[in-house]
Amino acid sequence: MNQPIPPITEDDIAQYLANSPDFFERHAGLLAEVQLTSPHGGRAVSLQERQAEMLREKIKGLELKAADMVRHGKDNTAIADKLQRWTRELLMVRGAADLPAVVAAELARQFVVPQVAIKVWGVDEVFAHEPFAQGVSEDAQAFASSLSLPYCGNNPGLEAAQWLEDPASAASLALIPLRVGAAPEAFGLLVLASGDPQRFTADMGTDFLERIGELASAALGRLRPVERVSLE
Repeated sequence: MNQPIPPITEDDIAQYLANSPDFFERHAGLLAEVQLTSPHGGRAVSLQERQAEMLREKIKGLELKAADMVRHGKDNTAIADKLQRWTRELLMVRGAADLPAVVAAELARQFVVPQVAIKVWGVDEVFAHEPFAQGVSEDAQAFASSLSLPYCGNNPGLEAAQWLEDPASAASLALIPLRVGAAPEAFGLLVLASGDPQRFTADMGTDFLERIGELASAALGRLRPVERVSLE
């Protein structure tokens, strides 16, 4: 008894066409007769028209990606220029005691940060009376040392937020620990604050803030005691 022949499926047709690249060469007239539904209005279009639409959509997508790349490139260049200007200002500071104020003021100016505060500890006794070296609890120092990366997020009422001129208006914060190289202990904390809750968020990248911390740490190292080597 003959077994019934299974019906031909769409997969069978697709596989046949994939394995027969010369099919449409032998049946070229079919290409002009094939009608597809256009995604723009649902009208019927020829295969050639549908391919042209797909190509236009692909080109449009590539143009949008290219535009994004150009925009990001311009944004990165602008950030690099601001970072260079900020670094230049730090290099031009003659008196070490003026460094914390310049670090904060130039960050606020170059990067349009509404509020910036900075505290350092463990400084040379010459700078111990300066405002930037006072008013930091041991808990705040321990918190700064616990940060392996900058903290970004809302203002939960941390002590560091109280160093700002107007803590109540700080809706989001970036707290950047200052340390010498890979030392586990921080010797300072840089506070950036904004009234915009989306300015500093927990999911934002911190690479740029880390660079800020490294440069600020290198500059503020001048405030630390000089290690004297005994010649005896």
